Amino acid sequence: MLLQLLFVLAAIIVGARLGGIGLGVMGGVGLAILTFVFGLQPTAPPIDVMLMIAAVISAASCMQAAGGLDFMVKLAERLLRRNPAHVTILSPLVTYLFTFVAGTGHVAYSVLPVIAEVAAETKIRPERPLGIAVIASQQAITASPISAATVALLGLLTGFDITLFDILKITIPATLIGVLVGAFASMRVGKELMEDPEYLRRMEEGLLEDKHVELNDVKNMFQARLSVIIFIVATLLIVLIGSIPGLRPSFDGKVMDMPSLIEILMLSAAALILIISRTDGIKATQGSVFPAGMQAVIAIFGIAWMGDTFINGNITELT
Repeated sequence: MLLQLLFVLAAIIVGARLGGIGLGVMGGVGLAILTFVFGLQPTAPPIDVMLMIAAVISAASCMQAAGGLDFMVKLAERLLRRNPAHVTILSPLVTYLFTFVAGTGHVAYSVLPVIAEVAAETKIRPERPLGIAVIASQQAITASPISAATVALLGLLTGFDITLFDILKITIPATLIGVLVGAFASMRVGKELMEDPEYLRRMEEGLLEDKHVELNDVKNMFQARLSVIIFIVATLLIVLIGSIPGLRPSFDGKVMDMPSLIEILMLSAAALILIISRTDGIKATQGSVFPAGMQAVIAIFGIAWMGDTFINGNITELT
């Protein structure tokens, strides 16, 4: 078993270094070694989890194509520029909210240049808000009701009488408290900017660039706002219906499962956004959210399948 574990860990490490879909395809290599070398029977691939992620990414991609993400970034910029002295506290809350709503940390990247610019203009060390903002965006992944992590966890807990709300009532307070503690701690990171000799030297020699961040314009504000509203309503419906089994339809005495609920609502939200905003479906696949989400699908496909096969093949020794 230890030798098998070493191959599993090696596949994960190499895949992480490859980046992109590397993690997922290396999971396939590890699965091949477990199957053909060690003779373990492959388990069923995590189809439900993959389809849930694909549905969520479809809706988020359509929202981005309709201008919804650009609209959210504009709102974040306005908030930060109106409260520059509190940028270290507000920045992580902004990136947390972005990821929480969209279900992926990639949507928070576009606001990072704004955070850096506001911090520099206010003479606050940029690494203070930037560092905790990036951490907050990743923390929100474990709290978002539609993120790959939450969806995967929900899929793994199927049959244990644990609802989506049961997960969220733990992950949301825990991550928010952690982010706020980290934000307050970040306020004391490093010297004050105007007391840093390296910064003063660069400022005196004119080495500091004074560039204004230019954000993408929202071409159709009505469509952008509408896409965000549709996406948020779909997310709230998932939380509401997922937390109250009585709201879900029953078939042959069995309540509809959560994977089907998430897939139906998110695909419907994606369709509504495309139809109402008159957005080209091809455009939705050309943004930054879609390829990032598909990378997550491949990662879940390979790594989760490999890990499940390893655990299932060694369940007697592990217990």
